[in-house]
Amino acid sequence: MLKGLAITPPVVGRISIGRVVERNGKRLPEKDDQFTLTSQVQNRDGWVLHPMDEALRKEAGGKLRSIPVRLVFNDPGLNLRADYSLFDRTTGRPVCVGNGETSRRVGNEGVTQQPCPGPEVCPFASGDCKAYARFNVIVGDGEEDALGSFVLRTTSFNTIRTLAARLQYFSAVSGGRLACMPLELKLRGKSTAMSFRTAIYYVDLVVRMGMTLEQAISQARELDAGRKASGFDQDALDEAARRGFSNGTFEDLIEDVPAVVEEFYPEDRMTDASEPSLRKAATSLGSKLEAKVTRAANG
Repeated sequence: MLKGLAITPPVVGRISIGRVVERNGKRLPEKDDQFTLTSQVQNRDGWVLHPMDEALRKEAGGKLRSIPVRLVFNDPGLNLRADYSLFDRTTGRPVCVGNGETSRRVGNEGVTQQPCPGPEVCPFASGDCKAYARFNVIVGDGEEDALGSFVLRTTSFNTIRTLAARLQYFSAVSGGRLACMPLELKLRGKSTAMSFRTAIYYVDLVVRMGMTLEQAISQARELDAGRKASGFDQDALDEAARRGFSNGTFEDLIEDVPAVVEEFYPEDRMTDASEPSLRKAATSLGSKLEAKVTRAANG
């Protein structure tokens, strides 16, 4: 095995809740209220849709807001990997990756270990560090490729926190049979003061529609027993993945990072293309406050 190269789960496609659009010569992220499944191929119009996107969209009757999935591993931390990440916008290479305690940082002396205070107070990051997670799932039941996964990349705290909790809970209640649970990704919306009461979307992980948690656990036990009877060694698969992740300093390949930087670190952080609803709400709020101050001054 090549040292320094992280061996990650085979990826056959991407799952996103947004897209990158070109506006005034800039490529900027644009949020959406539905899932999109793409291949790993890009053309001048963006990512090419995966054939499963159309199939699932037909079943959903339009907007794709839930996706049936299974997990690759029993270990929650192998399915969802989250770090505080800082990328070099010029080269697209990872510069510093940490967990809130320690970090791996690239410098003139190579990769060194440094304290990681978190993105809010880190003087090195200067506000450009973000929580960044990768979540690998098998769409459907793996009929075409039992180990080929789709990857969801996200910098959403709501998504990261929700998925981390769900994975731990499902692992606990199923007796560690996480890879056998019939689950689905579900898109949820919420409003906060920071979003000016407009809806923001995040990804949740739930048991499949029409099933109770108890039914999902029962099915997981049956599938686990069937896999063991056939010789399927889930523990060995988890251990192989664990060794593969630890073989490299950083998980993302160099060719993948520019797309990550383009999507999560746009040139203009508040533009009509990237945050139309927030800009409109902020303008409206500012106008209301200005009018209130004027009335108070005249009153």
